[in-house]
Amino acid sequence: MLTSLTVRPMTPDTVWPARGRHAPGSAEDVLRRSLQQRKDSRAIDDFLELPEDETAPAERVFEARWRVGDDVTVRARLSLKPGPGEGGGQEWLLVAEAEQPWDHAWPSPAGLFWPEGPAIAWDQDPATRLALGEINPLPQDDREIRRLLRSAVRGGWHIHVVVHEAMTTDDRGRTPVARWLPPGLRHRVVEHHAAPQQLRGLNWALRDSGVEVPRGGAVVLPGVPAPEGYDARDFSVRAVFLDGSEPADLVDAVTRFAALPRPLPDGAEDALAALREDWHLLTLQEELDRQRGLVAMYAEALEAMTKSRDLYREAAESAHEALAVYQESARSAPAGPQPSGPPAVSPLQQLTRTFERFKVKRPAAPAGDQARSDGTSDATGDAKSTDDQPVTSER
Repeated sequence: MLTSLTVRPMTPDTVWPARGRHAPGSAEDVLRRSLQQRKDSRAIDDFLELPEDETAPAERVFEARWRVGDDVTVRARLSLKPGPGEGGGQEWLLVAEAEQPWDHAWPSPAGLFWPEGPAIAWDQDPATRLALGEINPLPQDDREIRRLLRSAVRGGWHIHVVVHEAMTTDDRGRTPVARWLPPGLRHRVVEHHAAPQQLRGLNWALRDSGVEVPRGGAVVLPGVPAPEGYDARDFSVRAVFLDGSEPADLVDAVTRFAALPRPLPDGAEDALAALREDWHLLTLQEELDRQRGLVAMYAEALEAMTKSRDLYREAAESAHEALAVYQESARSAPAGPQPSGPPAVSPLQQLTRTFERFKVKRPAAPAGDQARSDGTSDATGDAKSTDDQPVTSER
């Protein structure tokens, strides 16, 4: 089974990630119209298009919020940027987060940002240009199949399902499995179909993944990296009847796979951090709470600066007093030989000890307060340098 050497954080159970590609055209205009329609129909509460960033002028960001279930708030952020190469269209990356663990019965965030219907092609896998939630026939060449599937499962963004058609199907058998999936999974599944004669080449292409497709069956690919608890036998379906009826076993396998703990997809960590830390679409109450938090933070900083200033003032006054005592003692010291016996503590040593005591106790000070204490530090340095010279009596 393919593994990844890169250790990534796990996807929180409150997060819904997805990415895709919009065909060449003005995706920004499509998003604006679609979000406005969703707001007018009250499918979402509000949306916001962020101003164009000077550091990344080609990227556009849209935010939206809505409520699901029992008044659970969902916040979502979609970033849009040009795809690689000529004619690459525009790639989008969407991360949504709810106040509670995600329920796949909730509406798809991608379906709330983008319009419905086949007229606008926004639901493509960027890596393979395959359609999301639709049937994608595999190439005829075995090596092309291998390259396609190896490229498709990298990154961990989508759930890939491979179905082998035991016989040629009619229109009834061309119904994608996404038709029966919960709404929250329909834009996260890429479905591959192999023709009857492609089974052997398909399983050869999948041997590095450690999975096989049964004849006339299906398998949910593990992806790279594979989610915790993945066992190919648990996500392999022995028979899929392509007669237009619901493939209950395959729907169950895809739903169970989506519930497995998985690492965040490539690039989703930064997108999730931007959603949480750089959110702009605030309600009035949230804006009020934010301003109150800023006021409290500034008050704490001011109080800490005031305490630091007072401590430095006390240290400076004590240092000046010790220096005055030393100078007075030096002027009144008698001349002549030093008395025998254990040496007494000199005023200079008392001054040095005073400085050492304040050096240990003083807190970390801001740059401004440190600049104001330079005069004190100079006095300290002069006093300490005097201690390095022997004290001699005048004769």
